[in-house]
Amino acid sequence: MQKVEICGVDTSGLPKLSNKENEELMKRIKAGDKQARDTFIVGNMRLVLSLVKRFRIKNLGADDVFQAGCVGLIKAIDGFDISVGVKFSTYAVPMIVGEIKRYLRDGNSLRVSRSIRDMAYKVLKAREDIESGDEEATTQKIAQRLQVAEREVVYALDAISDPVSLFEPVYNKSGDTLLLMDQLCDEKNTDEIWTEHVALSEAMEKLGEREKRILFLRYFEGKTQTEISQEVGISQAQVSRLEKNAISDIRKNIS
Repeated sequence: MQKVEICGVDTSGLPKLSNKENEELMKRIKAGDKQARDTFIVGNMRLVLSLVKRFRIKNLGADDVFQAGCVGLIKAIDGFDISVGVKFSTYAVPMIVGEIKRYLRDGNSLRVSRSIRDMAYKVLKAREDIESGDEEATTQKIAQRLQVAEREVVYALDAISDPVSLFEPVYNKSGDTLLLMDQLCDEKNTDEIWTEHVALSEAMEKLGEREKRILFLRYFEGKTQTEISQEVGISQAQVSRLEKNAISDIRKNIS
């Protein structure tokens, strides 16, 4: 939310309407004045922007969330009843927030259960309440306020976090771009593990065909020794002995 321009709108140049101006424009809107409606929408975009910031949306998703908030603003304008006697912002805030939450819930490519989403919204509200008192909203404080385990707070926040592309630039200087994937290491395919795989393959090749078949059925297909004995045509005791001998030979060959 650090950028100035969202959805092509220069947020630093958005007008700010007084309560009196809002009231006068709303009366004209209800009388069918379309120009007044456009002026009112632009004049209340600051309200949408302030609510979007509550959700701490990343820059890449701020445009879409801001648009969702503007939809909530327009719905509030259309549904507002000037005879009720309340400020427009009082009526509009829950509608804008509701539209943003709906977008975040339905627009997420990763489906999250309703219970986790509800917990996440409670966590966000608790964090906002704590920070409003000039305190740091740690996961421990949020968990204490909601009377839940700290891991539930962490899990709920992780569940609604936006996925990040491995190709997202994290540094750019003089045309040299560093991507997120450039900072990640592959712990499953290190030189050490690759060497172990080669040694294991060579050790397996030294086994007899029956031992290879037993190990394949046991550890790749997950069959029991009794099932293997029926398939191979030998006793379960023989399967057990051949399996242990084969594993022992492998360990000797890769040590």
